[in-house]
Amino acid sequence: MTVDLFSVAGKVALVTGGARGVGALIAQSLVESGARVYITSRDGVSAEKVAADLSLLGDCRSLAADLSSEDGCRALADEIGRAADALHLLVNNAGVLYAAPLDEFGETGWRETLAVNVEAVFHLTRFLRPLLAAASTPEDPAHVINVGSIDGLRVPAAETYSYGASKAAMHHLTRHLASRLAPQITVNAIALGPFVSAMVEQELAREIGARSPMRRHGGIDDVGGIVRFLGSRASAYVTGTVVPVDGGMAAAR
Repeated sequence: MTVDLFSVAGKVALVTGGARGVGALIAQSLVESGARVYITSRDGVSAEKVAADLSLLGDCRSLAADLSSEDGCRALADEIGRAADALHLLVNNAGVLYAAPLDEFGETGWRETLAVNVEAVFHLTRFLRPLLAAASTPEDPAHVINVGSIDGLRVPAAETYSYGASKAAMHHLTRHLASRLAPQITVNAIALGPFVSAMVEQELAREIGARSPMRRHGGIDDVGGIVRFLGSRASAYVTGTVVPVDGGMAAAR
């Protein structure tokens, strides 16, 4: 085993939705590991602030982006293309969660959730394919990591119908893209359990995590470790997988 097998140092990474929650944890982990990281958010001010804070740890830059449309995804891909000649790692993390009782769950709860959680993953990966291919080598292909959820693996307790369905669709899309983009680009997903994020407050994450086999919610090392593995040469022979990162919740259930 070589010393740098798990290294992402010097790689260029894009983390969508990287200004808060799990996305910010992923961005911080990559920055601390020596990658040049671009983070996106609809709120350009928030993205700039987070990027400024992370720049104290390494190389982090912010981009304002609205990924709820194909045009928005194309605009982001074009902007990344102007900033970098190649992209080693794409983390499709931006997500939308909507909850409502079944009888009140209308079109509003579906349209943006599917647009961001599924369609944006497809469009952004497609538009960034040339930059990913430019970063690929036979020994270390470029990598796409889609941030899914255990709600896409089993039925959630909450009435988040479009969220669970969108994450299940993302998991399947991961496998389909993996089969199409190999061998130049690997595509994998991580199915997250309880992490403190914009979608899950700390007290709720603690409560859910306490019911998992590991008896806690996830933290930066838990998500950072799997992202660094799937974004490094260590995972060069791994593609089309959905890895639960949930303290054992999906397996136990």
